[in-house]
Amino acid sequence: MQSFLDPAILFFVFGILAGSLKSNLEIPPQISRFLSLYLLMALGLKGGFALAQSGMTVEVLVSLGAAVGMAILVPMLGYLTLRRFLSGFDAAAIAATYGSVSAVTFITAVQYLDTHGIEFGGHMAAAMALMESPAIVLAVLLANHARHTAAASCGFGLASATNAPLGRILHEALTDGAQLLLLGAMVIGMLTGDSGQAALKPFSVDLFKGMLAFFLLDMGLLAARNMGKLKGQSVWLLIYAMAGPLVHAGLALVLGWILDMSPGNTALLMVLSASASYIAVPAVIRHAIPEANPSLYFGMSLGLTFPFNILIGIPLYVHIAQHLL
Repeated sequence: MQSFLDPAILFFVFGILAGSLKSNLEIPPQISRFLSLYLLMALGLKGGFALAQSGMTVEVLVSLGAAVGMAILVPMLGYLTLRRFLSGFDAAAIAATYGSVSAVTFITAVQYLDTHGIEFGGHMAAAMALMESPAIVLAVLLANHARHTAAASCGFGLASATNAPLGRILHEALTDGAQLLLLGAMVIGMLTGDSGQAALKPFSVDLFKGMLAFFLLDMGLLAARNMGKLKGQSVWLLIYAMAGPLVHAGLALVLGWILDMSPGNTALLMVLSASASYIAVPAVIRHAIPEANPSLYFGMSLGLTFPFNILIGIPLYVHIAQHLL
């Protein structure tokens, strides 16, 4: 119950209520974009300052390796599961969406840990950046395979012209502006260390909570307006949107236990593994896999999984990590 009394979470709930009532309340897209970039920049700086103090330790490398492992495991499991009742294109698109990560979910989890005095490594921001691209690459490969199979079954050969160019998709995934800003801010934080932290404290610390609350208000409005896209969809998709994050978080918990990761870092790995992208990946997938239905992967991630993680998932994952590790 305490997590619901957090102002940022309450603004998210308020946004969902306002959106459900079809209010004309809205955050201009330019403001929303600025808030998103600010949060990523502040998070990158925090991570860089922390890395400047700790250095590149074994714990850091283990955590980053675990993140990459989950970024490959989750979309593969998702595709194998979804392929049982969806086309190869829809299964690949949803697997990519759930195999990648939500920066806002991660930022909310970081704020939750800070509020409750739970220690974690700043390098987990780098883990988030590493987890964004593998799922996109796998989805493009799986979609190209589906095109080959469909073309061969129809007797048209391999129809290579319809394949999504992997090089261009890789470039889009690895040079995404938000991801570059996060990594750039982290490098700047590492280079400037304590002096940079003192100079930017009013920017990266004092303003952070208020900016997050404002952004979550916008996310609540957006989530409420995308829940309608799920009407008439298969019940199995709705189950996957709710149960998938729990399974993925459970796998991350086991991995964190095996690798002897700290409770805070394991909780963040669980949050990342359980989250689903609703900005970067859908934008890329819409061009890379045009055969897939956007209302499925976008509606599931933003309409169900994102609210579930913000309201229930984050406190649940943190509680489990703390008490089992």
